[in-house]
Amino acid sequence: MPLPFLKSPFQTALPFRSISLTLYAKQQIGLGVRPHNFLTTVAYTKFVRILIIEDDPDIADGVATALRREGHYPEVADTGPEGERMAASQSYGLILLDLMLPGRSGQDVCRSLRRMDIRTPIIMMTARDAVPDRVEGLDAGADDYIVKPFAVEELLARIRAVGRRESTRKKDVLVVGEITVDTQSKTVTKSGVPIHLTAREFELIATMARNPGRVYSREFILESVWNTDDALPNTVNFHMSSLRKKVDPDSRYIRTVHGMGYVMESPEE
Repeated sequence: MPLPFLKSPFQTALPFRSISLTLYAKQQIGLGVRPHNFLTTVAYTKFVRILIIEDDPDIADGVATALRREGHYPEVADTGPEGERMAASQSYGLILLDLMLPGRSGQDVCRSLRRMDIRTPIIMMTARDAVPDRVEGLDAGADDYIVKPFAVEELLARIRAVGRRESTRKKDVLVVGEITVDTQSKTVTKSGVPIHLTAREFELIATMARNPGRVYSREFILESVWNTDDALPNTVNFHMSSLRKKVDPDSRYIRTVHGMGYVMESPEE
């Protein structure tokens, strides 16, 4: 029997049609022999824990099997409240979220997680394909939206695409201890509290946060941040002093290395 959420029978996608499902499952999760075409369709995507919040057991089982086949580690919740609890209390690389769930809708779950500042990427799965439904789901905080019935290949492609976007986003975020510098949004926070900086101050801290522990000379900072011959060495001193007053008044992160320049590093390191 084809699974109801697929455009074609899922069984045709299994690479080991002549072996038992038990052996197949063992192979996929690393308990048996490595399958011959393992990873051929994922282009070496990073394997992650994926939370499936879906109340239809056939769909949940089918998606979970497909994910295991690609090397991921799926877990399933079959109600809105259970899915929200799991997402809030554990770490996942991705959430697949059904829209119509017992106890709480997928949209409400998504909004609640975003209010809790849980940034895990979310792909919504639903049979409702009207434009207002898709817009509402994305506005609730979802990263993508896939309409049932869907092909496993499309779902896996969307997972890979979300993973690439998340990887790119993380490269834009620099973290040194309690200090987070987002080079995309041009924001800085310390222990989650926003810190308002001037454009020069932001460029200063972003430059140092890219390589914690590296000593930056005043000459290097002038060339890379100001990029002009008109600025004087004491210009760096002035802006660095202002930056430290705002971000690091206790001098725990940014230090002066006498005769050499400045260094930024986590005090825990």
